[in-house]
Amino acid sequence: MPEVNVEINGRKYRMACEEGQQQHLIGLAERFDSHVEQLKGVVGEIGDNRLTVMAGIAVVDELAEAERRIKALETEVLVLSRAGQEVAAEIEALEIRFADRLSDAARVLEGVASTLDEAAPLPQG
Repeated sequence: MPEVNVEINGRKYRMACEEGQQQHLIGLAERFDSHVEQLKGVVGEIGDNRLTVMAGIAVVDELAEAERRIKALETEVLVLSRAGQEVAAEIEALEIRFADRLSDAARVLEGVASTLDEAAPLPQG
């Protein structure tokens, strides 16, 4: 199992990860370290453990907000999908009604043409 070295709050940590996940783990560590550094800028030096816990809670808070937004978007997608299905059903019903009326109009026109043919046959010739 590969190992990578990451740095959080100025300290180096050796971590194991799955093959091919090295860069991903390094990127995650860099993101977490930026949270720690940002907190350190706001609250100052308050001790490594406390700072790490606060950064962890901040990250989990962001995760919870992202999960809430994903849930809201999933609900919105569901509503829009249902609305799309309703619109599609309406369009299909309109197409059927249009086809029926077009068929009725064609029958009427055929009847008029037949009547005209009977009343005044075209000259042959």
